[in-house]
Amino acid sequence: MNLLFPLDRFYRVSALPRVERIDGGAIPEPLRHLLVHEDDMTPTLEAFHGARIHLDLLQQHMDGDSYCRLVVLRLDGSETPVEFGAIAIHLDLFPPAAREEILEGHKPLGTVLTDHSVRHWSCPRAYLRVNPSPPVCQALGTRMGEVHYGRRNVHLLPDGRVLADILEILPPHPRGGPCAS
Repeated sequence: MNLLFPLDRFYRVSALPRVERIDGGAIPEPLRHLLVHEDDMTPTLEAFHGARIHLDLLQQHMDGDSYCRLVVLRLDGSETPVEFGAIAIHLDLFPPAAREEILEGHKPLGTVLTDHSVRHWSCPRAYLRVNPSPPVCQALGTRMGEVHYGRRNVHLLPDGRVLADILEILPPHPRGGPCAS
């Protein structure tokens, strides 16, 4: 399994974070609570932070049949970054209205899935210890050298088709810190 997919579709090797596959139990709390589950990340983060989340679209492109985007999820109001993510979305598997909202780039995928009642399963494939690269630190407002944690996840339709491949990286502290090198 490519642990950096689909992030590797956006950055050269030199700009990618270093990741190590780990057991979910090795992730410290509260990050374990936020990562080690089979729920969508958006509602999990919204419940933890007590605020709605919106999407900051950093980059996007089509890659074959997949719509790939690089995003930061931010808390409404404070703009605090709570997740850095790369996602490859199979648009052809979504109803037209949901597809349109995804392409608008304002709502997280989890919100679109809920709003359009798209039945699916969130299936984590790997948990990660992340030594972040400068682009990850800049996006999350964190420091180089701080250990981050994340997961590789897929959203599956009931028939097993993959709706989305996702790499999710969380800041090491609930509120992060200033980006420094």
